[in-house]
Amino acid sequence: MPGKGKEKILRKLRRDLRSGLYSYLVLSILEREGELHGYAIRKKLEELSGGALVPSEGALYDILKSLRKYSLVEDLWVEVGGRPRKYYHLTGLGREILGELRREVNEIIHVLEELG
Repeated sequence: MPGKGKEKILRKLRRDLRSGLYSYLVLSILEREGELHGYAIRKKLEELSGGALVPSEGALYDILKSLRKYSLVEDLWVEVGGRPRKYYHLTGLGREILGELRREVNEIIHVLEELG
């Protein structure tokens, strides 16, 4: 029984930790790469993390929807190979917010390094 409780707690804490982290990573990827469609963003996350940080497709699109709601990203439809794809790019506000978040993430990294 204690093992099941531990797994449940760990799943919840991982989900909480990754929630904001994924938004930060998506913004960072879009800053670096320019316009990308959702699948390309997911593949880039997989590549950068060696497969350790890959949100589900549904979770990624929820993140993109949320970032769009806050005007941090914009989307546009582009026809690629005869089929429409939705591409995302950072807005000016998205760049500003990312800069603020980056400072905070760097502080967190500093503290984590101090904790060793």
